[in-house]
Amino acid sequence: MAAAEDYRTQIAQVSYRNQAFINGKFAPSASGKTFDRISPIDGKVLTKVAECDKEDVERAVKAARAVFEKGTWSQMAPAQRKRILLKWVALIEKHREELALLETLDVGKPIANALAVDLASSIRCLQWYAETTDKVYDELAPARPDSISMITREPIGVVGCVVPWNFPLLMASWKLGPALATGNSVILKPAEQSPLTALRVAELAAEAGLPEGVLNVLPGFGETAGQALGRHMDVDMIAFTGSTEVGKYFLRYAGESNMKHVALETGGKSPNIVFGDVADINHAAATAAAGVFYNSGQVCTAATRIIVQEKIKDQFIELVAKHADKWRPKDPLDPKTTMGAMVDESQMDRVLGYIDIGRKEGAKVAFGGERARRNTGGFYVEPTIFDDVKNSMRIAQEEIFGPVVATITFKDDEEAVKIANDTIYGLQASLWTRDITRAHKVARALRAGTVNINSTDGGDITAPFGGYKQSGIGRDKSLHALEKYQQIKHTYIQL
Repeated sequence: MAAAEDYRTQIAQVSYRNQAFINGKFAPSASGKTFDRISPIDGKVLTKVAECDKEDVERAVKAARAVFEKGTWSQMAPAQRKRILLKWVALIEKHREELALLETLDVGKPIANALAVDLASSIRCLQWYAETTDKVYDELAPARPDSISMITREPIGVVGCVVPWNFPLLMASWKLGPALATGNSVILKPAEQSPLTALRVAELAAEAGLPEGVLNVLPGFGETAGQALGRHMDVDMIAFTGSTEVGKYFLRYAGESNMKHVALETGGKSPNIVFGDVADINHAAATAAAGVFYNSGQVCTAATRIIVQEKIKDQFIELVAKHADKWRPKDPLDPKTTMGAMVDESQMDRVLGYIDIGRKEGAKVAFGGERARRNTGGFYVEPTIFDDVKNSMRIAQEEIFGPVVATITFKDDEEAVKIANDTIYGLQASLWTRDITRAHKVARALRAGTVNINSTDGGDITAPFGGYKQSGIGRDKSLHALEKYQQIKHTYIQL
């Protein structure tokens, strides 16, 4: 991996794709409007990006629908679709350092994480779904000898993918992989804070041979481009990752338009339950720190509630604070950095606002709690640990989306489960114990889409991901994700 100075030298050579990508070509927004893409590393403008709106959505949907109906991609032989997708993956791999640098400049994450996690995981995801293209079979239902009952899978049509800024390319890959593998046409709306890698990989897709109109990218704002996509009468599905609040908007847009399918992966307030019989308390504390401070806490599954048994609480918080010291924000372009910037100034202010709320609610700041690296012009917050938190407090109930963890104590298993489930969210949960019976019973009792035992972030692309309650509808990752991008058709033949 290059040194920080090498990456700074490369910045001068970066070529930003900053126009919309519609029907296989870059084009300015219909209105001609642009918005500044400001790097959270230093607060400086990287480039001006096309600000797409309703007219641009119309153009993209028209192109996507035309190619879908023509069958250029939707009716292409699965083996041929696979070859094109794998060629796309190879091009992304070839340009992985360029894409990682774009990601770091765009959202402020450490360059080491952008390379080793975001790009590596995106490549793995797209490659895995490309390989599924010719390996998923239709079915025959049980029928009498004088009939045939077929169950076939067809692409759903035009899919709008709206993705967040915390893992821009990876979250896009979670949608694009299964949506394209199943033969759909896609309109990708990246978050306004992170459009740069989406535009570049669309260009690489065209280079790989993806037909014009199959993948379109519209940078712009949620209340304009996002809403127009959600309300469009010729969009068959919306696949969204982001906040619960915005996810509810897409449900409303679908109901008020054409009842399009909606798949949501939304907020989280994940509990991390630490029992007194934890096998290695120092390892659990180190993992707890990583589980909330990684990516500056801007992770939907971040284990932001440490629910720890009373008898080990003081020892555990002391150890978490010790490990938190290793997560202090530093230069994102330095390969040794573990924690970078918040995505923008408003997110930094939001997180600092919640820290103030926690203090006012009566919680105690056991570590951190301040803005960091002020002299850089960037947007950084210290890793922050709250003690003496009640689960009714706002810092324990609301998704902060920053490096802030609330510590809550419990006496027994029943109370631990009650506290963990006492939230509107149900995305992920973790628990630490050496008792396999307890682990199994508590895991079954937790209302979460993923439960980690003696870990805070397990699984890979082969395992489904999604939430209970207000953490979403449907699943990303694994073969299960293919189902939401397909219509299931039953055809009955009387012989």
